Amino acid sequence: MTMRILITSGGTTEKIDQVRGITNFATGTLGKLLAEHFLAANHTVILLAGLTAVVPDPHLKLTIIRISDVTSLISSITKWIPLSDVCIHTMAVSDYTPVYMTDLDTVKQTPDLTDLLTKHNLEQKISSQQDYQVLFLKKTPKVIKMIKPLNPAIILVGFKLMVDVSTEQLIQTARQSLMTNKADYILANDLTTISETQHLGLLISQYDILEAQTKHDIAALIVSKSEETYDNYHDRRNR
Repeated sequence: MTMRILITSGGTTEKIDQVRGITNFATGTLGKLLAEHFLAANHTVILLAGLTAVVPDPHLKLTIIRISDVTSLISSITKWIPLSDVCIHTMAVSDYTPVYMTDLDTVKQTPDLTDLLTKHNLEQKISSQQDYQVLFLKKTPKVIKMIKPLNPAIILVGFKLMVDVSTEQLIQTARQSLMTNKADYILANDLTTISETQHLGLLISQYDILEAQTKHDIAALIVSKSEETYDNYHDRRNR
């Protein structure tokens, strides 16, 4: 049975002005591999990819939509989540977005700093003449929390990346994310165990923990478990 797969990949970029932005180092390599593995299994793939993310070669069953910031990501998932069977949310989403940027002297001369949170930069390019600038940021919405409410039946695979933690802490944090976001699976990984030739990952569900050693292993495992979960779900519905 073929499925429609929605994959988010790469990273978002939050604009400071027309020439500057806040972004991250996500390349989209794993998202690309996931898309290729699902396509090879004859599924339809919608890939929401960051502006600089690597993407697969053109394919009849592949749709690529470029994502700039969190707002555009939310707009796209709102459209595609209700139409999809599986969501693989690998994208490194910006935690904060710029509100206002100004020079340090202006900040020092402002009695109530909250007044600056209502201001906006109107110029195309903020002046770089001052030695110091202060950038005010606000938290962005947690996109993964929006997915299940949009489509309770969707199979949701989230990702949890941590840095230099114990396996026990990695598993505990992933299980918390599993519950908080009503995910079916969380792929837990640690930045210190990721290299060009290795990508250790733990695919965690309510029932088990499965290990993978490389990005290709992770992609194959997620495809296999997504198909298995989808088939089991439809078997139960047809009884």
